[in-house]
Amino acid sequence: MTPSRSRLLPLVAFVATATLAAACSSSTPAPSTAPRASAAPAAPAPPARPPEVTAAAIAEGDSLYAAGSCSRCHGPKGVGTPRAPSLVTGPWLQHKGGYAEIVATIANGVPRTAIKDTTHRFPMNPRGGPMNLTDPQVKSLAAYVWSISRDKR
Repeated sequence: MTPSRSRLLPLVAFVATATLAAACSSSTPAPSTAPRASAAPAAPAPPARPPEVTAAAIAEGDSLYAAGSCSRCHGPKGVGTPRAPSLVTGPWLQHKGGYAEIVATIANGVPRTAIKDTTHRFPMNPRGGPMNLTDPQVKSLAAYVWSISRDKR
């Protein structure tokens, strides 16, 4: 190699490296200022626990449920029987399963003409039939039923 050529090689290497670096950086897109598309929508939140559904109300409702005619038709812990549907798994047959709806169903019962699943042929007596539940007992029982149908955590 001639002396002039040996001086050019480092310069050529420098220019080639700089050109390659510039080419790489120019092919990288500039950061976008456009808003990003959001990911899949979040699953709907489970319904909030009504303020009436307290630990004390659930405990009282559990006792009323087990001691009364509720378990005879709806089964132990509300799992359902041939006489009446499950209170644990859906779907709700008479309404959407809101606390106030459960209170109304217990208080008013379900007459035979209103039964939506005809495989369950027995009507539900208002206020537990012979139990003759008071308003506070109806609300405690409703709290228990609401909890067993929702609290699967």
